[in-house]
Amino acid sequence: MYAIVDIETTGGYAAAGGITEIAVIIHDGTKVVKHFETLLNPQQIIPRYITALTGIDNYMVQDAPAFEEVAATLFELLNDKIFVAHNVNFDYSFVKHNLKNAGYELTAKKLCTVRLGRKVFPGLPSYSLGNLCRSLNINIENRHRAGGDAKATAVLFDHLLANGAEEQIGLMLKKTSSEQWLPLHLEKKDVQRLPVTPGVYYFHDNKDKIVYVGKAINIRKRVSSHFTVNDAGRKRQNFVRTIYKITHKECANELEAIVLENIEIRRLWPRYNQSLKKPIQRFGLYMYEDNYGYLRLGIDKKKKNLRSLYTFNLLTEGITMLRKMIEEFELNEKLCFLDKTSFTKDDRKKLGEPAAYNVKVSNAIAALEKQLPTFAVVDEGSNEEEKLCLLIERGSFWGMGRLPAAAIINSSEDLKVFLNPYSDDDHIRNTIYAYIETHPHTKISFV
Repeated sequence: MYAIVDIETTGGYAAAGGITEIAVIIHDGTKVVKHFETLLNPQQIIPRYITALTGIDNYMVQDAPAFEEVAATLFELLNDKIFVAHNVNFDYSFVKHNLKNAGYELTAKKLCTVRLGRKVFPGLPSYSLGNLCRSLNINIENRHRAGGDAKATAVLFDHLLANGAEEQIGLMLKKTSSEQWLPLHLEKKDVQRLPVTPGVYYFHDNKDKIVYVGKAINIRKRVSSHFTVNDAGRKRQNFVRTIYKITHKECANELEAIVLENIEIRRLWPRYNQSLKKPIQRFGLYMYEDNYGYLRLGIDKKKKNLRSLYTFNLLTEGITMLRKMIEEFELNEKLCFLDKTSFTKDDRKKLGEPAAYNVKVSNAIAALEKQLPTFAVVDEGSNEEEKLCLLIERGSFWGMGRLPAAAIINSSEDLKVFLNPYSDDDHIRNTIYAYIETHPHTKISFV
């Protein structure tokens, strides 16, 4: 038995939207055997643009029953039936959410007539209800009203059955089928063709813009998991409806996938990525010689075209490090800008000749550089002819790429020919340091 459903709502997602009208047509696979239809009071204001589309206004529903008043009837109609709708996930999410709030748990199998229409009548210009019915010469009375659209969907369902849809329906309703939970604009083959290897995947919208980037140990399994969770919230529903295409990049291992995900999120700034997307206020330790010949150290925001002695994400981190250098090497706080008062003639007399002071600064910088390691992580690549390589230079992430398996590496400069340079990032850096703790054999240190 099939329950063909159409609803009208106050908005686009179930968690905050209400149902203003619902129609349920029970179909036994041959003919319609029952019909239920009612306006509903959504217990919230109906937006004007919804009224303009459906014709349903606040006055029409003020005396209509609330959903809870018809929940028992609806559950009896829908329970143990196959839930059929045009773009089924939309209608199902609203009905399931409202039934749950009323104390009923709907677990029906779902059948989407958009997907079924694509399989039975391939090659049509559009599979929206209006355009599909127009292509098949199906008349729709009361368009954008639950009763009219449900009746049209029932006639469409008859057309589909008459043109060999039963076999497709059987396949789509199998437990192993992804047809019931995939976003409307994705096909089963789009997920099936994804590899089961580590990598990064990209969700594209209808304009081919990347709206989400994710990483995975198993790309196919991870992508599937995005759509099997039933969440009626606005963010979730908008996210799923946006997805039209999936692309991917395979990686040698999880380390490469984590680093590449970070790089791609910062490069593309996708709409639905929140983590790793916060702008980083980076700082650097700089050195220059003043007009009196003294070497000065100072902390400033990271300069794009000026090389820093060291970089860090937090200003406090840099100040703490600079204070330690001042204490250990007897540097002058005014010449390090931690004392903001003027560097006077008397200060110069007390400090002495620039040459003697500059030796202290040079010693401090030399000690700092010894503390900043330069090493590479070299691990297996995607095939026997290459190796994955990530480079840390002077404590900062320099880049990543693939080396020929037979490459002979004597220094970090030898590596740079094969690597793509990327901006340093504390998340990437921490990931690499954590990786070499569990995979110490992959670390190659350079002096």
